[in-house]
Amino acid sequence: MERYNATTVTEFVLLGFHFSHLQQTLFFMGLLFMYILTIMSNILIIAVVKENLHLHKPMYFFLANFSFLQICYVTTTLPKILTDALSKKKTISVAGCFIQFYFLFYFGATEHFFLMIMAYDRYVAICSPLRYTTSMTEKVCIRMALGCWVVGALVVLLPVIGLSRMRFCGSLNIDHIFCDFLPLMKLACIRGSLTENSFLILAWVIILGCFSFIMLSYGNIIVTVLKMSSSKGQSKAFSTCVSHLSVVFIYFGTVIFMYVRPSASYSYKLEKEVSLCYIAVTPFLNPMIYSLRNNEMREALAKAAKKCKGLTRKPGIRGLASQ
Repeated sequence: MERYNATTVTEFVLLGFHFSHLQQTLFFMGLLFMYILTIMSNILIIAVVKENLHLHKPMYFFLANFSFLQICYVTTTLPKILTDALSKKKTISVAGCFIQFYFLFYFGATEHFFLMIMAYDRYVAICSPLRYTTSMTEKVCIRMALGCWVVGALVVLLPVIGLSRMRFCGSLNIDHIFCDFLPLMKLACIRGSLTENSFLILAWVIILGCFSFIMLSYGNIIVTVLKMSSSKGQSKAFSTCVSHLSVVFIYFGTVIFMYVRPSASYSYKLEKEVSLCYIAVTPFLNPMIYSLRNNEMREALAKAAKKCKGLTRKPGIRGLASQ
């Protein structure tokens, strides 16, 4: 088998999907639509949270951070996938591949941490409402958010450094739509290395650890809500949590399927399709879930829409339009 040193290889080939020309065009248009709408809707959430004083609460502070995270997350992979959809030569430089890998898993790990602290925020608000204002102060919230960003950046360094020092063999074709870990490891000359094992252990710890914490938090929340005597209180508590749980189940369902299982059971065709769920579909759905399932966000968005509509009806604007 021909062996290449990772320092001498200049590029990889991303095989992507095997589509006909029509399918490729439809795939490009659909993905572009989701990407643009994801960016615009998350920017809208950030702007609405910033402009509405009654949304200056820990829950919406974390939501604004989460929306910014989603913008970064989709931009890591989707522009390259969109470019490849219309290109015959789907190559990516080795440095570009490792950079994409780092930021994909950096933002992915950070998303896990944000979902965890958002669950903790709801747990304190519903299960210990009397100490909520003293526990979730502005300083504490900033530190928690900053901790998510910093820890997410650090935990991915080890596998990235390991990948940059690996040797790759064969054709150097990555059977995927982006630089994912297991497709890259398929090209490695030596399997079962420290890099591979450390990544899998790290993935298991982060994914299952965060998911377990979230489920424990919401288990306590459900018990507390069911004990409430007021049906109105129960309805309000559930309405603020349903959106978060929806995001959790959609995101963790696909991520657990992809990474929390033996690599021997990896099926490249299926994994390409499933990976689209967590890099494109889930970020596309998240803003709609958060805005449509949350009464305060719906009211703030309606207020913003009414304000914009009112501005367009001002005489000065109509006068300029008629000139």
